[in-house]
Amino acid sequence: MSEENDGRMSFKQAVGHVMQSKQAAFSAMPVFGDRTEDEGQTAEGARIFILDLDDSGSLRLRFIAGPFFSTAHAANEAVSADEIPDSVRDLRFMPTRCEEDWFSDQIQLLIQKLVKASTIGAELMPDYQSMPSRKAEEQVVFPISFIGRDGVTH
Repeated sequence: MSEENDGRMSFKQAVGHVMQSKQAAFSAMPVFGDRTEDEGQTAEGARIFILDLDDSGSLRLRFIAGPFFSTAHAANEAVSADEIPDSVRDLRFMPTRCEEDWFSDQIQLLIQKLVKASTIGAELMPDYQSMPSRKAEEQVVFPISFIGRDGVTH
């Protein structure tokens, strides 16, 4: 299936979809840590870009970013249509819907819900919500570099 026929939309098409249907469109990008030549390297987190309408009916971009499988709060910012960077305008978007309470979920659950609400590829998405949760024992300490901080104490 070619990129043009995979069901995703250009930025311009996504804006038209959002304005006409009053539904959302999203794009997600994996985030990798230090890049290596390891072909089995997996993403540590994701960046999600959601086009939707604010309470006044104006187009906005919601930017959500954070680590996978973490209860750490993700970045969650909204910018107006005239502030959307060109790099986002180059992305391809999937039609979806979203609910405000989804933004408090872990990042992989948010992606799962956005994909499931879409008409594209939902059957390929792992069911993260049904997976048993695991957490480290109390004495386990993660290095600061694991969570993306520079190690400087204040």
